[in-house]
Amino acid sequence: SCASPRRHPMVKLSVLCHRADAHDADAWSLAWCVDAASPDRVALLTGSLDESVKRWMPGDGEARLSDLTRVHAYTGHTLGACALDANAAGLVAASALDGVVRAWDAATGETSAAVESAPGESWGVKFDPTPGSTLLAIGGGTSQSVRVHDARDGERKQTLELPATTAETPKNGRFAQSVAYSPDGKRIACGAMDGTVAVFDVKTGKCAHTLAGHVAPVRDVTFSPDGKTLYTASDDGYAHVYDAHNKSLIESLSGHKSWVLSLTASPDGTALVTGSSDATIKLWDLKTRSCAQTMTDHSDAVWCVRFSPDGAALAAASADRSVSLFNFA
Repeated sequence: SCASPRRHPMVKLSVLCHRADAHDADAWSLAWCVDAASPDRVALLTGSLDESVKRWMPGDGEARLSDLTRVHAYTGHTLGACALDANAAGLVAASALDGVVRAWDAATGETSAAVESAPGESWGVKFDPTPGSTLLAIGGGTSQSVRVHDARDGERKQTLELPATTAETPKNGRFAQSVAYSPDGKRIACGAMDGTVAVFDVKTGKCAHTLAGHVAPVRDVTFSPDGKTLYTASDDGYAHVYDAHNKSLIESLSGHKSWVLSLTASPDGTALVTGSSDATIKLWDLKTRSCAQTMTDHSDAVWCVRFSPDGAALAAASADRSVSLFNFA
């Protein structure tokens, strides 16, 4: 059973509940979605290697994961849902490893668009946060680009090409893996397999600058709530803190014993949470830029971590097939 979130005098994570049987295979991806019928309630969506996307609704006002309703299940995929996102307009999008990105109505489960590409050309997905927008950015993998589509009909609106590099780059070095919009929707960051992050100006469609520092694939990227800072997670075991405007590396956060697979910034801007293949979740105090807490509730890689829109809860998806929910206060 799970208790309702409560405020604590100290900022920390505390376990609300752990659903061991969330999926039949690795749980890979997460997204929070506002319930269109009750805007004050949010649903949690999880994607898995088992090719399903499941919807978890809190029950009776409590942050419980005991009430599970499947909204949409993929058919015909040979591999699972590696990335998920949702927007305020009630759309949900998922990217699968066979190259298909599907978008559907979160409330009805009806598919609104299916964007097909070659296998390996659809990875991270993120919605434009601009109010009223239905645009979806897709990390294009081997296409070495970010594609922007309208999630209502699948129409491609823009293609953002990763800049050429002068250095000797491995064959798959420019693989476009992770994507994130700035809070104002004016910039898109794309993490690549060569450890670089390209920051695009959405209006011009050009790469404004490239951030370096990682020496392995950048698995996840996210902006701070004020858009001034960019956080990155990499297979080199570090999470980086960049000045998003001045192109400088502010801090390199170390502590994980293996790949950093995912990260999420608290809506109040005080904390960062990382998930790793070392099976731990770390809470970072952004004021001191130090690790404030390490959670060891999972027995295998933590593929995805995401704060709820109000910042009161944190969800985690793991290769141990489970989904956990934490209180953040």
